[in-house]
Parts: sequence; structure tokens; C-alpha cells
Amino acid sequence: RLQQMTSLKVDPDCRVIELTDKELFDFPFIYIVEPGGLVFTDDEVKVLRRYLLNGGFLMADDFWGEAEWANFEHEMKRVFPDRDLEELPISHHIFHCVFDLKEKPQMASIHHFQRNRGTAYENYERTDAREVHYKAIHDENGRMIVIACHNTDLGDGWEREGEDAYPMGINILFYAMSH
Repeated sequence: RLQQMTSLKVDPDCRVIELTDKELFDFPFIYIVEPGGLVFTDDEVKVLRRYLLNGGFLMADDFWGEAEWANFEHEMKRVFPDRDLEELPISHHIFHCVFDLKEKPQMASIHHFQRNRGTAYENYERTDAREVHYKAIHDENGRMIVIACHNTDLGDGWEREGEDAYPMGINILFYAMSH
């Protein structure tokens, strides 16, 4: 659908690779799902830093609550000790570059969507996931190199095309590939 909705030419087949695979640098965009428990090796930290500073882009999605955020933020600080993940305001171009989104989308996982009729944060194990966050890291030239989609599950939302997860995903991919 990305190719149908934008001028981007894409390969619709995804690849699952390790950060230390030599072919990582053949791909301009990487997507990490459920990074709340992520722990990078020292080699992965070095490779990811080099990848991102040489034109790559990382999207992290589907992690919830303060504990998972703290872990992800800690791991990203290992990659970029001198950079912070900064909240993106709704006025940022990423929310408007293809689809004009009026608010930051918060998508429930498919399981919570079915159980709770779409309310993302009503969860017995996570009472600290009410507010959705889109945070970014930029390089020294101001180019966004990381977007963290926290307290939302865009990937599961892509299975329900009519929702804002689909437009947000297209916006993120288009923005990353055109900047």
C-alpha cells in the first residue's frame, strides 16, 4: 500500500536481520517491535550508531508503560550518550507529510483491541500507558534518525487499515525516506 499511496518505490517483502549482519547497511529503514525489554550487545551499539549516522533510520514501536520506556531510553543512551529522545509536537511535519493527522494516534494491540473495544491503555498490567508519545533522536544536522512510538502499537493497527495507524505508518516511512 505504501507504493500505492506515495511516490516511494518499495520492496513489499520484509527481512528479519540481526543488527550485526553485514547486510544491515543495504536497508535504509529498520523497524524494531516490542523494544521494551531490549538489551543491545556492545557490538550492536557500535553498529547501530554507525548505521544511523550514515543515513539509516530506526522506528521502534509497541512498548508500553514507564518501565519499558526507561529500558528503551537507557539502551538508546548507550547508542547516543549525548542525545535525548525528544517529544514530537503534533505540529511536526511527520504528522502531516502525506496524511494530515489531527492528533497523535494511539493504537491498541490486536488482543487489547478485541477485549477492550479499542481502548489501548486499559490493561491490568499497565496503568501508566494512557498517554501516547512519539519521540525522536536527530543527528548533528537535524535529520531525524530514530522515532520511538511509545504507548501505542502501530504494527497491530496496520491490520485494521481504516484507523490512524496506517496513515501514521505511511507518514513515518515517507518522512524517513525523503529527509
